[in-house]
Amino acid sequence: MPCYTKGKNIGRRRMAFDYKKEYKEFYLPPRKPQIIEIPSMNFLAVRGQGDPNEEGGAYKASIGLLYGIAYTIKMSKMGRHKIKGYFDYVVPPLEGFWRQEGTARIDYSRKKDFQWISLIRLPEFVTRDEFEWAVSEAEEKKEMDFSKVEFLTYEEGLCVQCMHIGPYDNEPETIRSMELYAGQQGYEPDFESGRYHHEIYLSDVRRCKPENLKTVIRHPVRSRDAVSAVRRSAVCPGEGPDDL
Repeated sequence: MPCYTKGKNIGRRRMAFDYKKEYKEFYLPPRKPQIIEIPSMNFLAVRGQGDPNEEGGAYKASIGLLYGIAYTIKMSKMGRHKIKGYFDYVVPPLEGFWRQEGTARIDYSRKKDFQWISLIRLPEFVTRDEFEWAVSEAEEKKEMDFSKVEFLTYEEGLCVQCMHIGPYDNEPETIRSMELYAGQQGYEPDFESGRYHHEIYLSDVRRCKPENLKTVIRHPVRSRDAVSAVRRSAVCPGEGPDDL
């Protein structure tokens, strides 16, 4: 949880709370892989499928929908609707959950087969009721349909993560290093339980050269020892009352 009473002041003005700076362990990891536990968070989310690079496609449309609601909430401080517990903040970066049918991992040559969820993290003061207000407010002011945007609570859990620098199509090299590191630490991939390949986009692709793009990559993992213990107990169950 953010500490609302803390922060730097510039003159008489308090700086906006920046999740990237306050939670560096989630948003600014090193280029060397690490194991991390990600807690439950609330998000604005839009689900879709298809190639994210398609001009005028569903993915790019989803980004506009997310930012429309995100800035309606952020700028509510300027209007008559007051959100309980509101604090000024920097809108967190765009994120994405990715998967494809028929494979646990991502095949970058099959972009048209992507199933994705576009996300922007919500501040803790945004309840489901306030989210619904923001959707209604945005639809009225912008005369657009925001019904695809949903309020999503997601607990990501145990992951391996790393900062990737460079084009998105070069991510497989970073992912291989992440999987190697996780294996050395006693972990294995955990996509079978419906978890996602996760990316957090720290660079503006419109202004940043591909070789300088910064992307946080996360993959779900589980302890290999814990999995082995579960498998052993399934094969050799302990004695219960009926065995005595």
